[in-house]
Amino acid sequence: MAEELNVVLRNELGTRAVRRLRKAGVVPAVLYGHKKECVHLSISNPELRAILRHGGHLVDLVGDVTEKALIKRVQWDTFTTHVLHLDLTRVSEQEHVTVTVPLELRGEAPGTKQGGIVEHLVYKLEIECPAGAIPEKLTVHLNSLELGDTLTAAAAELPDNVKLVTPPERVVAHCLAMGVEEEEEQLAAGTSEPEVIGRKPEDGEDNEASS
Repeated sequence: MAEELNVVLRNELGTRAVRRLRKAGVVPAVLYGHKKECVHLSISNPELRAILRHGGHLVDLVGDVTEKALIKRVQWDTFTTHVLHLDLTRVSEQEHVTVTVPLELRGEAPGTKQGGIVEHLVYKLEIECPAGAIPEKLTVHLNSLELGDTLTAAAAELPDNVKLVTPPERVVAHCLAMGVEEEEEQLAAGTSEPEVIGRKPEDGEDNEASS
């Protein structure tokens, strides 16, 4: 489902104009696609961040421009706390698009009851589907994950009209046992007495060292 995103036409271009927008809490954006002219827009930063937090992809532009668009590229600052620029592409709900969506693990792996630990290796999967049918996330269930087993992208539950683009053999999670050597090292690290540099030798140690 598309979320509404208020946009304003941006007439002033260039580095200085962009800096002024960002200081005012506004994100510069560009809308392109469908062989139409490129349109420069500005968007409220808080409003955009709310949509991105929800994992939104498809948006209904309202305000100075009224079109349906796909969030194509988000440029973040170094610390991924502020959006610097947004690329939007015109799209229809029936048009097939390729996007990346979050992958969630659900359930309890039987291997954890055997002393195993589940590691989540891949957090996003690439899919192809109609723009109006982009799922918020995909799910892989752990109910069959035994100790030493792996789960691949092929195990993800795909809604109708959704095609997996990520290689199906890509391992997304596995259940591993903690090695005996690792356990021994951890025990040794927790019980060994640290050497004290500059400690005064006990009686007789000097004689033993010199003998």
